Amino acid sequence: MARFTTISDFARNLRKDTNSPNTNKMGVGQFGIEILSGLTVALALVPEAIAFAFVAGVPPLVGLYAAFMVGLITALFGGRPGMISGATGALAVVMVALVADHGIQYLFATVILMGILQVLAGAFKLGKFIRMVPHPVMLGFVNGLAIVIFLAQLEQFKVPDTVGGHTWMSGITLWLTLGLVGATMLIIWGTPKITKLFPAPLAAIGLVALAVIFLDIPVPRVGDLATLKGGLPQFAFPTVPLNFETLKIIFPYAVILAAIGLIESLLTLNLVGEITRERGGASKECIAQGGANIVTGFFGGMGGCAMIGQSMINVNSGGRHRLSGIAAALFLLSFILFASPIIELIPLAALVGVMFMVVIGTFAWQSFRLMRRIPISDALVILVVTVVTVYEDLAIAVVVGVIISALVYAWNAAARIQARPHDSHSEKGARVYDIQGPLFFGSAAKFQELFDPEQDPDTVILDFNQSRVVDQSALQAIEAVADKYAQAGKKLKLRHLSKDCYRLLRGAGQLMIETNDDPSYRLAVEYDVKLGRLGGH
Repeated sequence: MARFTTISDFARNLRKDTNSPNTNKMGVGQFGIEILSGLTVALALVPEAIAFAFVAGVPPLVGLYAAFMVGLITALFGGRPGMISGATGALAVVMVALVADHGIQYLFATVILMGILQVLAGAFKLGKFIRMVPHPVMLGFVNGLAIVIFLAQLEQFKVPDTVGGHTWMSGITLWLTLGLVGATMLIIWGTPKITKLFPAPLAAIGLVALAVIFLDIPVPRVGDLATLKGGLPQFAFPTVPLNFETLKIIFPYAVILAAIGLIESLLTLNLVGEITRERGGASKECIAQGGANIVTGFFGGMGGCAMIGQSMINVNSGGRHRLSGIAAALFLLSFILFASPIIELIPLAALVGVMFMVVIGTFAWQSFRLMRRIPISDALVILVVTVVTVYEDLAIAVVVGVIISALVYAWNAAARIQARPHDSHSEKGARVYDIQGPLFFGSAAKFQELFDPEQDPDTVILDFNQSRVVDQSALQAIEAVADKYAQAGKKLKLRHLSKDCYRLLRGAGQLMIETNDDPSYRLAVEYDVKLGRLGGH
């Protein structure tokens, strides 16, 4: 398997394998690839949607309807062609308590409100804040999600027991299942070396399924999870009281679900964008996800968001246009309406093998070697985000990672504040301190310790040419230093502040700028400690 240092390296390598000269043009060949990619994704969506429906405590069709509707709408209107959306485990685990305590109708109402919040996030362009997610957080997200996908597949190695529960496979059933999983993975690995006329995962599913069906190999099938057969989803208003009490129940869940859904979708959007060489679309994706969830709530679905596993299957299979996502959704609907008897015969081992290959391709293996070359703080972020993603949920993991990264940045930036003294060339007897580094809440305390009013001459100039006053804490620090010089009966001047600093200083109480008539020298303000006020220079 190829070795990649970063997500970008992984994306570049994947582009070499999957981007043909006609990839970005919808020719006859690409049209066929899009359709077959959609079929592959639809087959992989089936056990996931059923499993996540069980996790949430709702009927399997509720998960399948969500996968169809969310997948179709986001494929049509989403921010990134090639992305696949559907019912996800990250959302399902949040829904468990709501369904258990209040019932499925409250879930549908919550999904609608979740969608409204996501649409508002897109309308106010809040999706752009995903740019603030550091690269180590992205690596942790990818690794954590790969582990989550892997752990989810282990559930397929359980079989019903005699008391109505489930127990781990054993004996010949276990060995047959492992053999079929291995065969599926081997076919996926070997097919591209023979032909690229159709997606390798589809070939693997087809060959393994045919072998199991015709040889009547006794292993669990899709139909053992639940029946797929159903009709078209029906429109209905959730039967919940339309009052403030209902809002109090569903609003906290809706906020959490909206946040998790958008974070996972936007991170997947960035990852797919690395592969397909596309940028932007964050706000559009927020609106599409929100609209999809609103529709899904009215049609009896459990809601959803982007799915990195199925998205990777799609792009690995050559899907680059909206057609692949549309095809996946329509194939899934056809399974429900017409082809459930056939799909239910597919062995779960084949689908598990496909997802195991997704895990191998998604996990950033070179992050192990990378962590020996990057700062300890970045390595810590990768590990923390990975662990929290696995043991809690994606939203918490990303927030924790961003907070750690921000604190590390603030600590490092605070350490850069310096004041280098020298005699003034323009004012005889004055001492100039060249301030270097940002002045903000993290460096404010250290800034105040850099000066000694008792030992300084009667006139002191603080030159901010190589610094910047960032926030209110910085202003308070400047005022504190000015007070020290005032108490010592000495004069303090501030020079070379940027225009945004002017605005901050104008609103800082006694630190008011009355005039600024020295634009060429950019002398911002002068604090006359004898008069206790600011004046122009």
